[in-house]
Amino acid sequence: MARFPALPAARGRVRTAGLLASVLMLAGALAACGSDTGAAGTPAAPNAGATDPGAFPATIEHKYGSTTVKAAPQRVVTVGLTEQDALLALGVVPVGVTDWIGDFPGAVGPWAKDKLGTSPVPAVLKDADGPQFEKIAALRPDLIIGLYSALTKEQYDTLSKIAPVIAQPKEYNDYGIPWQEATKTVGKAVGKSAEAAKLIAGVDAKFAQARKDHPEFEGKSALMATIYDGYFVYGSQDPRSRVLTSLGFKLPADLDTIIGDKFGANISAERTDLLDRDALVWLVDTVSGGRATLDKDKLYSALKVSKEKRDVLIENNSTYGSATTFVTVLSLPYQLDRLVPQLAAAVDGNPATEVKPAS
Repeated sequence: MARFPALPAARGRVRTAGLLASVLMLAGALAACGSDTGAAGTPAAPNAGATDPGAFPATIEHKYGSTTVKAAPQRVVTVGLTEQDALLALGVVPVGVTDWIGDFPGAVGPWAKDKLGTSPVPAVLKDADGPQFEKIAALRPDLIIGLYSALTKEQYDTLSKIAPVIAQPKEYNDYGIPWQEATKTVGKAVGKSAEAAKLIAGVDAKFAQARKDHPEFEGKSALMATIYDGYFVYGSQDPRSRVLTSLGFKLPADLDTIIGDKFGANISAERTDLLDRDALVWLVDTVSGGRATLDKDKLYSALKVSKEKRDVLIENNSTYGSATTFVTVLSLPYQLDRLVPQLAAAVDGNPATEVKPAS
């Protein structure tokens, strides 16, 4: 596979001044043609439903300053990797989204598909070498959102020549925005803060119910990891790790000291002990292949987490794996229905308990 699906792709730099000039020319030409459809005939996706009174203008702070949205956006493009879910949950179908994982039509996961209604699927952009500026301009957005991203200042400046841009927040690492904050920010940007708050409360209630049903989670240690160039672990600011802490688990105390200010990092063989948790969640290419890799590793198989069968393996390419990596207001209910029973089996204290695969 060309790009490991559980890791955000590195963003490329703006390539040439000529590219910027061509983007600006294209954006200007398209703007002169009206706003009902994009260059490829992409229909406008109305901001469905009433917006909050006094919602606009809305000013949103981010890593590169602030952006003011003057009116309810009608043509939204996402250059972050997961914001389409918050938009769809709020009744806004983006005209363009950035592909990441799952190979779903329009980059809309099955957990969010019903939110499309009768609207056409969004155009799908690639991000392997940074934002596709010309294609974004051709979609004629009136707002570009890049919250779950690692946009550079140069990329932000170029995108801002096309439409107002909301970049990643400065309070978190790149790719570190919590799902609650992403939903809240998208809600403010589209004039639906009240509805966004209700959506957040609904998912928070699901976490609260899981903690109530499983008090054994509280204070247990847990970690998210994947098999990639050895072993890769996710830090405290990664949304996947926050799922565990929201369920009552605690992360290794020295986790962020080891990986630095990143969403995650590879660990050396000498730090395999970091994996020895009360529950360890693995994202793997295949469950059988992941298990075989772990079983043949003498360092890992000697750990208690392996001996006592406290590890949970989730297949990356499954819908469940994609939902686990997405971590959004729409994917979380789907994920929790599957993950919570697996974690309960992992920490029940009985090595004979099977952590059953989830579809």
